Amino acid sequence: MKILFATGGTAGHINPALAVASYIREIYPDCEIMFIGTADHMESRLVPQAGFDFKTINISGFKRSFSPSAISHNIKTVFRLIKSSGDSKKIIKQFNPNVVVGFGGYVSGPVLQSAVKLGIPTCIHEQNAFPGITNKTLAKEVDKVMLTVEDAKKYLQPKNPVEITGLPVRGELLRADKAMSRAQLGIPDDKYLVLSFGGSLGAKPINEAMYDILLSSAESGRYCHIHSVGTNGTEYLEKFEKAGFVNGKKGTVEVRQYIDNMDVCMSAADLVIGRAGASSLSEIEAMGKASILIPSPYVAENHQFHNAMALVNRDAGFVIEEKDLTTQVLNDKINELLSDENKLKTVEKNAKAMAVTNSRERIAQIILDLAK
Repeated sequence: MKILFATGGTAGHINPALAVASYIREIYPDCEIMFIGTADHMESRLVPQAGFDFKTINISGFKRSFSPSAISHNIKTVFRLIKSSGDSKKIIKQFNPNVVVGFGGYVSGPVLQSAVKLGIPTCIHEQNAFPGITNKTLAKEVDKVMLTVEDAKKYLQPKNPVEITGLPVRGELLRADKAMSRAQLGIPDDKYLVLSFGGSLGAKPINEAMYDILLSSAESGRYCHIHSVGTNGTEYLEKFEKAGFVNGKKGTVEVRQYIDNMDVCMSAADLVIGRAGASSLSEIEAMGKASILIPSPYVAENHQFHNAMALVNRDAGFVIEEKDLTTQVLNDKINELLSDENKLKTVEKNAKAMAVTNSRERIAQIILDLAK
């Protein structure tokens, strides 16, 4: 059996595809798996690291602007699209897969469309509640469409019924134990733990809004708080140091550049604050956490807002749009939730109800069924 995956651009596309591919490799060791991506994005590093064969095509996305540089870029993109379709067709013919799978990103477009034209079984997975342009187009052509959340269904016109599969979550997160994690972090039994972050790079608006909250919390000691400023947030580490933090700690507050033990920190947390990327939300749901979500307005089609609203509409989370984000607004929401244990428990329960903890297995089975 041979399976070809096409994905790239961001970790939100690549990691779920790798999780599924790794699972298939576990249960079918003789299965040949190949990925197609681009040479200049993180798939060129992550896929080979995971031990999978990797081929590249040269493709870029369109810029939504009429500036001279954007027009020039889009003209080049048209030519890249034409060439990448030919390159995709060549790779597919050489590899001769039983099924071709798209996990999003513009690299999926020419690969899946070439596979459709060659009569090879195809499927795609959409991570977000508001589908990207590539998957909107492909949904009309491929044999099977898989969705993280049902909210995305109304934006698509698939030729066959969709499957709600959820999004794969790392095993260590599913196995984490709250009591053990709290003990490992030294969180007292009588205090809540708030966990906040703006992604691996960090988010300046979140760091700005959180700064005074963290200083105040360090003085009051009302609850424990772990905050990540992100790899681009070094200036904030310096600000906290000047404010009396020693090695990132003061009172019940700890400020880090990056959270490298997210399984421990999130499992220990009573309230999570962060962006609304599909992977983060799947982790929040899988672990049954109450959350305050601050969607990034800088992503394509504002899809993080739609992701967040999927939780809000089920009383499974709260949203503060970045345009409304201030220290006061965020602090009031934190205090409101930490003062109402019943509300916290209700939201945790509703978030947990949204989780699909066997997502990896569901997606793999659909792929394998098509391959057979």
